[in-house]
Amino acid sequence: MAKLSIGIVGLPNVGKSTLFKLLTDQDITIANYPFATIDPNVGIVSVPDARLDRLAEISRSKKKIPAVVEFYDIAGLVKGANKGEGLGNQFLARISETQAIVIVLRVFADAGVIHVEGAVDPLRDLEIINSELMLKDLDAVEKRLAKAEGEAKSGSKDALRDKALLSRVQASLEKGNLPVADASLAEDARDAARLRELNLLTMKRQIYLLNGKESDGAATPGLFGKIKSLGAEHLFLDLGSAAGAGGSAESAEALIKKAYEVLGLVSYFTTGEDETRAWTIARGTKAPQAAGAIHGDFEDKFIRMEVTDYERFVEAGGWNQAKQKGWIRAEGKDYEVKDGDIVVVRHG
Repeated sequence: MAKLSIGIVGLPNVGKSTLFKLLTDQDITIANYPFATIDPNVGIVSVPDARLDRLAEISRSKKKIPAVVEFYDIAGLVKGANKGEGLGNQFLARISETQAIVIVLRVFADAGVIHVEGAVDPLRDLEIINSELMLKDLDAVEKRLAKAEGEAKSGSKDALRDKALLSRVQASLEKGNLPVADASLAEDARDAARLRELNLLTMKRQIYLLNGKESDGAATPGLFGKIKSLGAEHLFLDLGSAAGAGGSAESAEALIKKAYEVLGLVSYFTTGEDETRAWTIARGTKAPQAAGAIHGDFEDKFIRMEVTDYERFVEAGGWNQAKQKGWIRAEGKDYEVKDGDIVVVRHG
């Protein structure tokens, strides 16, 4: 994984652009009216990790390269977006390649801040957003299904299987189910791979960012239960207070930490005089595939990985010192790289 990418969605005027600015410090339009974000905003944010700083200090590295997250902020969705209402529907395709979606829900009440639906109701807003995502996916699935039906007339086994799979996805969406919660859609590994290729918005992991205080969120009965039923996670960020107090670093760290947790991601490191660098991989990634995050040739020509953990590296005071203490071990192709591993890849 070269980088983690996250789409930010929500109704107009709920704090999406404030969040984006907190994360990226970019100068974008923030206004108290719908559709202030006319073009999709994209920003690259460094993953906060104190371990990177310490490793670079010990290795006296000339460069320090953190892992990064790419954030996409699109125009606010409104009810009926799938039929062309508002501007958000035009930009949903921009987040089809992201690994996760952050759904911003406003939970605080303030008569001075306009709400496109007339009143604050995060549970209603959640339903609107997911309905629009599902309708967008349904449109994409119906188009693919029509193509598969045409190809199936030739008797192609692959087309017939695609037709059956897409029909199941269509039926699930029409019932209002989130496909990510329905394991029966994929009958085998081939189906599962085809589902991933669809890049459906409703199959992406969701993080609900509740804009306001915990007491505001608790005032909406059923909100937390609904989020849990979707297999999603939530966190509170009082975006207005964070923006006023210069809390961009804290906001970024809280959201990125939650994203890593939800997506099962970890960081490992390479370090030396030239550079210290963090690499993002999925938890459980084997050594050759983790090496491939550095360079594709490293995976193809993998021999072994020399590894120590962060704590021992720091305690020893560097790679050579850790080696002298016998704290460097050789790992083969079946080794699962752990969070905080310091590695050197040996390849052909």
